[in-house]
Amino acid sequence: MAVRIVRLGTPRAPDEGLRIGTVRRPPRGVPKARFASDDWYDVWYPNLAPSADTVQQALAAQTDKEWAAFTRKYRGEMAAPDAAHTLDLLAALSRRTNFAVGCYCENEARCHRSLLRELLAQRGAEIAD
Repeated sequence: MAVRIVRLGTPRAPDEGLRIGTVRRPPRGVPKARFASDDWYDVWYPNLAPSADTVQQALAAQTDKEWAAFTRKYRGEMAAPDAAHTLDLLAALSRRTNFAVGCYCENEARCHRSLLRELLAQRGAEIAD
């Protein structure tokens, strides 16, 4: 059992399980009825997405220093009680069932999902390759 960190909209892995969209907005131009069947996500959970201001900071980050500032801000948001409880829950669930969390970004290294991977690992989550 494990959590898989994925790019939303890509084909699902075998036995991936439920796909959770940790994004601020649903995919543009995609009817809600097709979110799951088109491999976007089964459940939209924006609670783990960066805030609107923090998303803008990430999109504008051109240097490693700017990315590090985004990282600090997002980690701060994820330290808030509601987000921290959700991360604890997902880490625990990863030891019992398969599921995935993801975002739209092409490059995981410059996406909040890379930080979600780290935050979940710090909580003892089982993470699939």
